[in-house]
Amino acid sequence: MSDDDFQCIALRRDGGRLFITFNRPERRNALTHQMMEEMGAAVAAACDDAQVRIVVLRGAGGNFCAGGDLDAMANMPPPPARGEPDPLRAPYRQYGDVLQALNHLPKAVVAVVEGAAAGGDFGMACCADVVIVHEDAKFGMPEPRVGFIPSQIIPYVVRRIGEGAARRLAVMGITVNGREAVDLGIAHYCCTDEAEILSRLDWVLGEIHRCEPAALGLVKGLVLDCAEHSDVEVLDAAADGLVALLRRPSALHGIEAFMAKKRPPWAE
Repeated sequence: MSDDDFQCIALRRDGGRLFITFNRPERRNALTHQMMEEMGAAVAAACDDAQVRIVVLRGAGGNFCAGGDLDAMANMPPPPARGEPDPLRAPYRQYGDVLQALNHLPKAVVAVVEGAAAGGDFGMACCADVVIVHEDAKFGMPEPRVGFIPSQIIPYVVRRIGEGAARRLAVMGITVNGREAVDLGIAHYCCTDEAEILSRLDWVLGEIHRCEPAALGLVKGLVLDCAEHSDVEVLDAAADGLVALLRRPSALHGIEAFMAKKRPPWAE
């Protein structure tokens, strides 16, 4: 799939940076199955592209994503025959695979969140390494108020903000703004306008660009492993990874640049 084949998202490349924009502004970028599939394809392509070092997520038209498109959700296939699997399950479960791929992407992921960030894309923000928000952004899991649930985002929200905070948002169906999102640990930087967002984004991308790509991917993976593996397993993997990195020319170049108070080659 080429960049021109996407209809619900837009891709823009700038050096080692891939900007992925949710591009259904007329629907506040509400999530559809096609949009989810395109997002999965874009994440897979970014993973395989050695030139991509940073993925930036943002929504067009002032909203990140307003959750699932209710019109699309209401247009569902008929119930399955007795004993047959429900055809609704597979596409919704597939979104969980997209989130997992994004969460484990061995590249830096930065999300810029404005306006609505409800349901499915609340989870997507929780899969980003760095989140920049507008103070008026709205995060939440309002689905129970409509009679269903935000099924595939739950693990990522809980890991991001903890069980207690996630339970409050889930059972009350409320939203929190950008400043509250920072307090909860959903986001890291809160901005008041577009100029401040762009300035903060430029700084964040510059700081990430100073990190050697293989080292960044490894340390991110180790942080994620802490939630799923024992301390001994993480420590063993960290020791193996450190030795492998030290044996590469990049580490020698990085040490030499640090000692000489110069920028390493990958940061130029």
